[in-house]
Amino acid sequence: MSIRIYNTLTREKQVFEPLDPARVTMYVCGPTVYNYAHIGNARPAVIFDLLHRLLELHYTQVVYARNITDVDDKINDAAARLGVPIAEISTKYADAYHEDMAAIGVRRPTIEPRATAHIEPMIRMIERLLEAGSAYAAEGHVLFDVEAFDSYGCLSGRDLREMIAGSRVEIAPFKRNPGDFVLWKPSVDPQPGWDSPWGWGRPGWHLECSVMAEAHLGETIDIHGGGQDLIFPHHENELAQSVCSHDGKPFARYWMHNGFVTVDKRKMSKSLGNTLVVHELLQQHPGEVLRYLLLSAHYRQPLDWSEQELERARRTLDRLYGVLRTSSDRFGPFATDPRPGEAFMEALRDDLNTPVAIAEFNRVARDLAKAGTAEEARRAAGELLADAGLIGLLQSAPDAWFGANASAPESADIEALVTRRNQARASRDFAAADALRDELTAMGIVLEDRDGVTRWRRTDA
Repeated sequence: MSIRIYNTLTREKQVFEPLDPARVTMYVCGPTVYNYAHIGNARPAVIFDLLHRLLELHYTQVVYARNITDVDDKINDAAARLGVPIAEISTKYADAYHEDMAAIGVRRPTIEPRATAHIEPMIRMIERLLEAGSAYAAEGHVLFDVEAFDSYGCLSGRDLREMIAGSRVEIAPFKRNPGDFVLWKPSVDPQPGWDSPWGWGRPGWHLECSVMAEAHLGETIDIHGGGQDLIFPHHENELAQSVCSHDGKPFARYWMHNGFVTVDKRKMSKSLGNTLVVHELLQQHPGEVLRYLLLSAHYRQPLDWSEQELERARRTLDRLYGVLRTSSDRFGPFATDPRPGEAFMEALRDDLNTPVAIAEFNRVARDLAKAGTAEEARRAAGELLADAGLIGLLQSAPDAWFGANASAPESADIEALVTRRNQARASRDFAAADALRDELTAMGIVLEDRDGVTRWRRTDA
């Protein structure tokens, strides 16, 4: 079956047809490593990790590049405040990014290029743009001339005047057009810089991604992804400079963009003080809970983040792990099927429709819970585990999951009540044992007594 994706460039859902089925290419804009990643940064990481997994089931080779921006004014400012080299800042937060993304089940991409390792090819691309008449040098800067590219605005769907009026662009006297953007700019101490034909300086942000995509994936790539906020100006500018530097060849054949993450229906911002940092969230919640919530809405739609939705995700995962644990107690260990279920796969092939896929995922879990024979349980569990392996959930053993959750104060309280109930039963104080069971039931806890062992799980959210 074909994969269908919504292409921002054409504004319609299309069947995905790679340029070369033997080598599918995907580039996704990665982090600028000057601080810890927030939950909005985590959404594209999770979404395109899932797309990478899906593509790998359909094609023999998928080359996925997700860059690290390790030279940027925000990094420069952080380094200057602390009086350290930019590499110290970028290394610290790149390592933190890797650790945090791994905790929410995001695998490393095939290639993870860093901007500072591509200065020479950046200079070469600028030289090609100058030769083509698509760029010009002015006062130590080199700028892309947006009026030299007739299709400028094709990705965002707005004309040049509207884009300039609706966006923050740097107005400078040396620009021919206010929308012209920087390819190279001068550096002064303590800013980092490199030698170039235009003097000591550093590249513009938009140029970095075009060059890294070209260097590792080729002049035309299959899929380019990122957050909705990158459509303009970043991806619009990438498209323009890449097409002009490659003699008019298309830059990316499919463009995919995920929606924003809001917090309690409000946009995340420093001014509102509601920016949720993944590093901090992981101190309070298992990574799979964050991943489940990030996948719960369709990637093109906004995702509202709240404590209530986090609790719902945690309860759902508790239930799923509880079903696996109870079923394996009854029927023995299960093997994972070689491929996920077809209904689950079809939902993901339909533009990564994760809400439908997760609904199917939960339906299979209900089938497992209702299984009356070992064969029924084996079939349902195999499909559930295959689905889970693709979507990046249920990656712990059930006992390990509940053991990890027991570190939370609420779970510790539950464990204490379960222990007191078991002690009451051992003492044949059945009235006290029943009262404690009723207390746990009121808390939404289901007890399962089997072979002398009591286990608990939360009821469905």
